[in-house]
Amino acid sequence: MRHQPKKRFGQNFLHDPAIIRRIVNAIQPQAEQHLVEIGPGQGAITTHLIDRCRKLDVVELDRDLISKLHTLSQAERFHIHNADALRFDFCSLAEKNEKLRLLGNLPYNISTPLLFHLLGQSGCILDLHFMLQKEVVERIVAAPGSKTYGRLSVAIQARCSCEMLFLIGPGAFKPAPKVESAIIRLTPDMDAMQAIRYPRLLDQILQQAFSQRRKIVLNSLKKSVDGPMLEAVEIDPTARAETISVSSYVKLANLAGDRKNNHYE
Repeated sequence: MRHQPKKRFGQNFLHDPAIIRRIVNAIQPQAEQHLVEIGPGQGAITTHLIDRCRKLDVVELDRDLISKLHTLSQAERFHIHNADALRFDFCSLAEKNEKLRLLGNLPYNISTPLLFHLLGQSGCILDLHFMLQKEVVERIVAAPGSKTYGRLSVAIQARCSCEMLFLIGPGAFKPAPKVESAIIRLTPDMDAMQAIRYPRLLDQILQQAFSQRRKIVLNSLKKSVDGPMLEAVEIDPTARAETISVSSYVKLANLAGDRKNNHYE
């Protein structure tokens, strides 16, 4: 029986063989690696990975797709998890000192919260290759000063190296979405993550700064920092949020956190 894509799961199934090959070639799975695919759907990419890696886990929420996935392979290295990726403990799949490689065609409606859920488990992740809405990828990789540079850009670039690999048109999917997609490669940077001493404060500062983009940061960030603190990390108090570098935001959050902690000691 043919599976009907479900809107509540944001299902758009990839069917273009050329795009599938291009995605697999971009990932370059190796025989000794452990891959994890999120939202494998009907297995369009999955079938090209099973025999090219040491172990493949897939995480699929839709129970109606599980039986089809079971037909793809009976190999011991292939495991299916009927689970919600937003609540899944991906590090539980990793063996001792092992790094996972994650990939998937992420539903547009949960892509941003899922990215942050995964970055919270980055200690066990080597890299991530995801298909996302083109506009989301453009925001993630945007440079300071551009219209698309914002909270998402800083939050992810502060933790990963980010590269948009290529675009995918709507015709590569069934049903065809109304937007273009893009493949992005994210490589967690553990040194960069350790440099963020106060992750929640950084995210709070980003929310304040970019929710009031037209204001100068001295005004938009007045609940968290003051002029001397901005100047201490070489941020012009009259600058606007979209002109400030990723590293400057991290330095500012670290300084604000240190000052707050010293105040209470």
